[in-house]
Amino acid sequence: MSNPTDHQYHELVDTISTAFREGQQKTVSAINAGLVFTYWQIGQHIVEYEQKGKAQAAYGKQLLKQLSADLKLKHGKGFSISNLQRFRQFYIQNSNYATVSHNLSWSHHVELLKIDNVTERSFYTQQCISANWSIRELKRQKDSGLFLRLAASKDKEQVLALATQQALVNKPEDVQRDSYVFEFLGLPEKQHYSEKDLEDALCQHLEQFLLELGKGFTFVGRQYRITLNNTYYKVDLVFYHRILHCFVLIDLKINDVKHHDIGQMNMYMGYFAAEENIESDNPPIGIILSKDKDELLVEYATYGMDTNLFVQKYQLYLPNEEELRREVEATLIEQSHDE
Repeated sequence: MSNPTDHQYHELVDTISTAFREGQQKTVSAINAGLVFTYWQIGQHIVEYEQKGKAQAAYGKQLLKQLSADLKLKHGKGFSISNLQRFRQFYIQNSNYATVSHNLSWSHHVELLKIDNVTERSFYTQQCISANWSIRELKRQKDSGLFLRLAASKDKEQVLALATQQALVNKPEDVQRDSYVFEFLGLPEKQHYSEKDLEDALCQHLEQFLLELGKGFTFVGRQYRITLNNTYYKVDLVFYHRILHCFVLIDLKINDVKHHDIGQMNMYMGYFAAEENIESDNPPIGIILSKDKDELLVEYATYGMDTNLFVQKYQLYLPNEEELRREVEATLIEQSHDE
């Protein structure tokens, strides 16, 4: 027998480990797909039984209560009334099983069932699939009103397109949103903090920060040093966007953005375009993240500048979902009337 320390043996261990992990993943995926289909079938049986009998709400509640009691005797607590209600709702919302994603767990589907608006639910479904969101991330993005924050700054066609496209970012302006939410930092709104404190906190919570920025961002570095005529400058945060194939430069401001902040970012973008880009890279994107934003100053200060330079707001608390929802609905209604 060969020495277990030789190269071929280690390759064997790695090959077996890889096969085992892949087998585990396929098994879990197959079990999950089977569960989702089973629950869909249960919902189908309940709905079809109701349609043959009395469809009144009172009858439906009584039916689920009786079903729960009988099925729990046969199969245990998995057939609670609330679970039967979910199975029924799942079938009603997805009567054509061919449209049900096999990439999402039952827990994902349960969380998505809580969204009444069809367009909004479709958006979160698409993003769960394309960005491989965990349940925790799906809940956070829902709680932070991601769909509403994106939709608030878009027209009717773009709002509807959000619900069907697989990638959120196809062009530089797609990195924009109404605001970024950094509630995961745990910084109280009224607490005094410096730009360095904010940068430190974002880097300590880099995974959540990347998810908040959106799909495609890869972290490059912080306090990225550049030199111009023997003068040193530092970009707070530098990312590379895999979809847009460009650097994304971020400067953090805890107060209002000043005109010289915009000029400085424009200089950073010029430097990266000339010194850091390779032939296949697209022009860099610059984002100034600020607590407050004077729209008129930003409009004048960016006049004639690179259109890839954006000034965006951030907030340390979750947005008011109802206000955002009313704003989006008002936009859709207004544009429908215009048509």
